[in-house]
Amino acid sequence: MAYSTITGLGFYVPENVVTNHDLTQYMETSDEWIRERTGIEQRRYFTYGKDTNASMATAASRMAIERAGLQPSDIDLIVFATITPDYFFPGSGFLMQRELGLEGIGVIDIRNQCSGFVYALSIADQFIKTGMYKTVLVVGSEIQSTWINKSTEGRNVAVIFGDGAGAAVLQATNDPEHRLLSTHLHADGRYAEELYIREPGSSRPSRAATKEMIDEGGFDVVMNGNTVFKHATVHFAGVINEALQANGYRAEDIALLVPHQANIRISDYVRQQLKLPPEKVVNNIQRFGNTTAASIPIALTEAWEQGRIQPGDLICLAAFGSGFTWASALIKW
Repeated sequence: MAYSTITGLGFYVPENVVTNHDLTQYMETSDEWIRERTGIEQRRYFTYGKDTNASMATAASRMAIERAGLQPSDIDLIVFATITPDYFFPGSGFLMQRELGLEGIGVIDIRNQCSGFVYALSIADQFIKTGMYKTVLVVGSEIQSTWINKSTEGRNVAVIFGDGAGAAVLQATNDPEHRLLSTHLHADGRYAEELYIREPGSSRPSRAATKEMIDEGGFDVVMNGNTVFKHATVHFAGVINEALQANGYRAEDIALLVPHQANIRISDYVRQQLKLPPEKVVNNIQRFGNTTAASIPIALTEAWEQGRIQPGDLICLAAFGSGFTWASALIKW
């Protein structure tokens, strides 16, 4: 039976560092207020004319492919997660495919928000297990600084998000000891409007209404923070335990937990629920903010670069996001 294993990781963040102090130019806030509520100290914003969603994804992918000891031509399939594509359509996965010179191979674009990378990893794993593909490029990339409302009115959301991209190369293996053990995917559309952006939507009157949509705040993020926090803390722990139980492990067996970087308070709450020491949880939200589908591959790559992941380690990825959607992956490195 074929299994899948991660053989290469990479990430890219824009050079433009935006601190909490920088945000005080646009809104009534403070470094202390942002740190206390989110743990974030700074984030990256893309540079217009240099960065695109696809170009950031390409940079992260080239790093992952090189670290896997491969050439771009070795890739059989691309699974690309983003909620901020360069175009309304086609998806940025196609633009990245063009930049990598991979014309002709399949591209799957998915929109699963903060759980996007784990969903994409699960899709890639299934294709490898069936034997259809041997080498799949999994990517999460976001440019969010252009749609956030950088005003006092929108500060609760604006201070959270940043831009960046992360990628992983997933390859077929016959080694049952070092592989992606399982993935677990969930969603509950009853809460779709608790965290969403309404526009642009196809089920509205016409293009002529665009200015009215903007004036009415249709392009702003709507977030019920209390509801999101409540569900996140429950589902994060739940989906992690689901992965552990499915494979006969306990929380103390985890060598490293790589959660979606949503809020430092959520990560700390989940860590305490699982009784994990701080050194077993990756947190880089302080420097990059919430990069949605890119946050897990960025954090995973940094952890690997820092030597925090060793062969034989049990690694758990977990995410929760708009939809609501939540997911986990358990990996024996």
